[in-house]
Amino acid sequence: MNKPTSLVPEEIAQRIHLVRGHKVMLDADLASMYNVETRVLVQAVKRNSQRFPADFMFQLTDEEWAALRSQFVTSNGRGGRRYAPYVFTEHGALMLSSVLNSEVAAEVGILVVRTFVKLREMLSTHKELSTKLEALERKIGSHDQAIAGLIDAIRQLMTPPEQSKRSIGFITSDAASGKTKK
Repeated sequence: MNKPTSLVPEEIAQRIHLVRGHKVMLDADLASMYNVETRVLVQAVKRNSQRFPADFMFQLTDEEWAALRSQFVTSNGRGGRRYAPYVFTEHGALMLSSVLNSEVAAEVGILVVRTFVKLREMLSTHKELSTKLEALERKIGSHDQAIAGLIDAIRQLMTPPEQSKRSIGFITSDAASGKTKK
């Protein structure tokens, strides 16, 4: 098991998954970080269920668990879980540190919160960049149309206008025949 001081936000961030539109961490990952067995963590949560409303923690459905498990490189050996895991949001992970009530839990709780905050900051930075890129694309798109219009106008100016072909010389008319001579 990891010592909390050896954990870095990047390692914690790799354990954060997106499920049902929430950024969550698996009970087994949190148990590993808090230096307790998963069953001990789940028992503590069940004993303090009033502290874990649905927006703090929920259990994955079998389909969600299968989809999430397919993202992991795991062995197909003996063992494994008999039930779908619980997942904890940022607030649920923080509440775990108060329920487990140990020095390690307090340290890990602080690291987890800092990691979630860092992820939020990165996402907001990406959203700002995305917004700026979209504005730039719109501006460039209107510039492209203007440039295309200018190019068309230049091409029209470069092609000589069609002139009617006239004969060179004097034109005389023969009054008697009504014919025109050149």
